[in-house]
Amino acid sequence: MLATTPDQLRAEVAELIEKLGPGRSSLIPILQEVKRRYRGVDPEAMQVVAEALDIHPVEVYSVTSFYAFLHGAPEGRFVIRLCRSLSCDFAGKEAVAEALQKELGVGFDESTDDGLFTLEWASCMGMCDQGPAMLVNDRVFTRVTPDQVPAILADCRTLAAEEG
Repeated sequence: MLATTPDQLRAEVAELIEKLGPGRSSLIPILQEVKRRYRGVDPEAMQVVAEALDIHPVEVYSVTSFYAFLHGAPEGRFVIRLCRSLSCDFAGKEAVAEALQKELGVGFDESTDDGLFTLEWASCMGMCDQGPAMLVNDRVFTRVTPDQVPAILADCRTLAAEEG
């Protein structure tokens, strides 16, 4: 996670609870926001969320470990998820995967040294008729070809440079 004090994290979680509600139904949205802000949900953050929602830390850990989009590992600024469904396989997913790995210099479930990109698999994106499908943060790309990969990554780098 990005550097923050436990008190800052507690204050932010309290703010989220005020906005989303104090019940268990707020757990996933709170974890999503913590992950968005800090690019990860570490054990300390899980403990803070559990205390704030008055639930056992194991429950928070169970949720973060069950849902792939909440896993605790730190992520890059841009999380690239490539669909590995059978239909994307038939549409050429493997060539796109190879292009991503070559361009980024990392494998799947790894992040670039600069912290800009994380490469992950996704089970299904619901784009089976438009594969290979890829998700970059919240942006969906369909019918992705290996030739498109450098331009997609260049757009991410440009956006990161503009945002600072």
